[in-house]
Amino acid sequence: MTLAEALSGISGILVTPFDAHDGIAPARLAPIVERCVAAGVDALTVNGNTSEFYGLTIFEAERMQAEVPALIAGRARIIAGVGRSVTEAVRLAARAKADGADAVMVHQPPDPFASPRGVADYVRRVAEAAGLPVVLYLRNAGIGHDAIAALCALPGVVAVKWANPDLMALARAIRAAPGIRFVCGLAEPWAPPMTALGAQGFTSGLINLAPERSVAILAALRAGNMPRANALIAEMAPFEALRAEEQNGANVSVVKAALALAGDDVGHARPPASWPLAPESLARLRDLVAGWRRG
Repeated sequence: MTLAEALSGISGILVTPFDAHDGIAPARLAPIVERCVAAGVDALTVNGNTSEFYGLTIFEAERMQAEVPALIAGRARIIAGVGRSVTEAVRLAARAKADGADAVMVHQPPDPFASPRGVADYVRRVAEAAGLPVVLYLRNAGIGHDAIAALCALPGVVAVKWANPDLMALARAIRAAPGIRFVCGLAEPWAPPMTALGAQGFTSGLINLAPERSVAILAALRAGNMPRANALIAEMAPFEALRAEEQNGANVSVVKAALALAGDDVGHARPPASWPLAPESLARLRDLVAGWRRG
């Protein structure tokens, strides 16, 4: 499968496992990777937001980028998330190809004083260091239509993971960058409307736990069966509602707690994520996971 085909499918965002001493434990991803490969997940991302990228040190991010590709072993496309300071982003990007990545995903800089022109320079330097196709991860459409179009025109940029609920901004961006592949970056619940506008595929944290559910949603979207896609998404709505608790601070925590309940302990979520889950949330999650396993 080509990278373009993979980006049009599911971009699974892998969690970062931690051991009891708060050290990263990449090998604990093995059963998750096997599950994703068996289900047919097209691409797997290391050092994404579900990976707690901003909670990792640069050395931990480097190790995850270096070790996870061996677990995937060419059975899915590998996307390496890079970001934070431009120096750190370039450092990760420069070794991504040698580590086994097929593309780099550039996190949109969260700096409160980021300028549109500065972000373009940031992406340009990362792309030059990587020598790989570049996927933009855009969460803030407030940088403006012209700035987004300029980013899409940079050499090496092949796709945008659109993680902003402004659908009209997405429509304008798609029209302004006809050669760029747009992907729903807000996971399964937002995939139907973004697909209707021309985006292809979606990102997913659910794949860590139940990749077959994500694959079924993708199949329904590709078949144009929106009622089926929406029905499947409705089944996971309680899971997404739990992830949205505590101002979205339970996003990764719920995934990790669900994995532990399912028998794949990948450890805790680091602060500032919420951990452990509130007792009532954990009880609801336990019932949900048990129901999925029975189904």
